Amino acid sequence: MNRIDRLTAILVQLQGKKIVKAQEIADRFDISLRTVYRDVRALMEAGVPIGAEAGTGYYIVDGYHLPPVMFNRTEAAALLTGEKLMEKHSDRSNQQQFSSAMQKIRAVLRGSDKDFLESLDENIAVLRDNRPDNEQQFPNRFLSDIQEGLANQKVLSVEYYSFYNDSISRREIEPIGIFHMHSSWHLIGWCRLRNDYRDFRADRIKSLHLTDQGFDKSKRITLQQYISKEYVSDPDQPSLIRVRIANEVARWLGQQKYYYGFVQEKVGDGHVEMDFLFHSLHYFSRWMLMLGKHATIVEPEDLKIIIRQQISELGEHYS
Repeated sequence: MNRIDRLTAILVQLQGKKIVKAQEIADRFDISLRTVYRDVRALMEAGVPIGAEAGTGYYIVDGYHLPPVMFNRTEAAALLTGEKLMEKHSDRSNQQQFSSAMQKIRAVLRGSDKDFLESLDENIAVLRDNRPDNEQQFPNRFLSDIQEGLANQKVLSVEYYSFYNDSISRREIEPIGIFHMHSSWHLIGWCRLRNDYRDFRADRIKSLHLTDQGFDKSKRITLQQYISKEYVSDPDQPSLIRVRIANEVARWLGQQKYYYGFVQEKVGDGHVEMDFLFHSLHYFSRWMLMLGKHATIVEPEDLKIIIRQQISELGEHYS
C-alpha cells in the first residue's frame, strides 16, 4: 500500500472509533510507531483536526467528516461473502440488519462493480449442518438485543433451555460477550441465579428481555479472559480424546458429537468407542459430566483428573 492510500485508510480508521491507539494503527498496516506518528502529523498538517490524549490515543474532533466512502471491487466482494456467511451462521435479527446494510452498499457502487457483484452472487454458497428445526420453541432472533445489552451494560432476562436436565429456567444475565463456535452463537455472562459465569447457547434461548437494570462491567472478566481460561488450552495442538459411550446413550447424541471435534467411532460390545480432537479438556469434561456413568474416558489421563476435580468441587458445593 502506498502512503497516500495508507493516510486515507488511517483517516477512515480514526473516524470509526472514539479513540484509536497508535499501536492499533501500527498493527493494522504493519508499520512502526514512528511511521504512525509521521503519518498522523502529515494528516494534521493537511488540515485534518486530530486530537491526541497522552497514553490513550488519537481522535477526530467532533464535527469533522469525510465525504461518503466508496468501496472498491474486492472490498465489495468480501462484504458479499460476509453476507452469505451471515445468512447461515447468524440469527434472524442480525441477518435482517446485515441485509439492509448490504442494500445500502450496493446502492453506492459504480455500475460496473454492481454487475461484478451480481455475477458473483449466484456463484457463492455457504452450507451448514442439518440440525433439528427448533424454530417454534427457540426463535433464534436475539443477537441484536444481546449486543444492545453488551454495549450499554444492561442485564438480560432470559428463559433458557438446559440440555442436561431437559428443563427451562428463568435467568438474569450480565453479558460480557458473544462468540461463534461449532455452528452456534454463545452468550457468555454472569448468571445471577448460579452466581457464576455461564455459557449460554443463543439457539437455546426461548425468550429474552432487555431490562433497564445496569451493571458494572469493570467487576467482570473480559470475554477474552473467559475464552482463554475455558476454551483454549493450546490452539495449535488439539488433544486426542477417546471415550466409550454406552449404546443406549450414544444413539441419542446426534449432532452433539460434532461440536466436540468428533473424528471416528468403533462399535464395541455394548458401547461405541469415539475419538475426538478438541482444544480444551476443561470444556470437554463438562460434556462428559452430562453423560454421567454412561461415558467412560479411555484417554487422556489428564481429562480423568479434571473430571475428578470437578466432581470433588461439586460434592463440596452441595455437601
